Amino acid sequence: MTDSRVVWLPQKTDAESFGGSLDVYYWDGGDAFPSDPAEVGFLAPPLEPGRERTVLGRILPLVGGLEVLQLLSSGHEYLAPFRSVLPPGVRVATGRGVHGQATAEHATALLLAMARGLDVFQRRQQRGVWRPSRFSTLLGKTVVVLGQGAVGGAVASRLAPFGCRVVRVARSARDTPNGRVHAIAELHDLLPEADAVVVCVPLTAGTRGLLGSTELSLLPDGAVVVNVARGEIVDTPALVEEVAAGRLRAGLDVTAPEPLPSGHPLWALPGALVTPHTAAFTETFDVASTAFLEQQVHRYARGEALLNVLASPWAMGDAP
Repeated sequence: MTDSRVVWLPQKTDAESFGGSLDVYYWDGGDAFPSDPAEVGFLAPPLEPGRERTVLGRILPLVGGLEVLQLLSSGHEYLAPFRSVLPPGVRVATGRGVHGQATAEHATALLLAMARGLDVFQRRQQRGVWRPSRFSTLLGKTVVVLGQGAVGGAVASRLAPFGCRVVRVARSARDTPNGRVHAIAELHDLLPEADAVVVCVPLTAGTRGLLGSTELSLLPDGAVVVNVARGEIVDTPALVEEVAAGRLRAGLDVTAPEPLPSGHPLWALPGALVTPHTAAFTETFDVASTAFLEQQVHRYARGEALLNVLASPWAMGDAP
């Protein structure tokens, strides 16, 4: 612990609960800084999906006394370009698990929407067309959930009541109280039996392009791909080709590139439903984030171990 007791947070907290031991400021990620960045010991930048590197690029070169970089996202691959500017010994902590339930709910909603053809009916509603069609159901379907962290585990638990056969996949195989977890190395054997795949793994060197053209081709006709993790985990051109051919359907909260540019095929592609990286951003986002930040700052003030500290900031993702 250094002498720095300056804390920058992205939203208002109960600063009085820190007992006056810290100087707490609020920074919205803009050009105007609330105090001298060189004196900041604990920094929690605002979470702005698609703009993380812009926000971090503005502040990280200036925080020479930084002890803790607290992210509100569970992923942290966007930190890689800043490895040379972070002070030696800085602790990097993520928001892993804070918004896992909301993200899992969104993933389940996307899967339900695509299975029941809500995207198709919405397009027909826009044209004023009343045309009943028969779509699928989750009952009895096999759903592969890639990743068994906070989000993947919550997705798996939500799908069981729908009567799904949930196949859990993580980096390494293991037996758990909730059943067998398969290794990613088994993926090619699992995909041909999958009616849907829900992507919840973090972006790492090992998961980038995990669902490429080969993997997507292994899925049976009519399968649904849902991605609430990072767009780079799925080969976008290959997915577009499969969806455009009518062979697969896709519900995407994340894309590559992101933000998705105007005119990209995914915007108007029948069989694709896109939401703009909003899975975690519910009415409870600020409450959950603030409670987590207050807990972390209290730990920082007392010199206690922080939650979710990365073993290495450059590991490119937690274990899936």
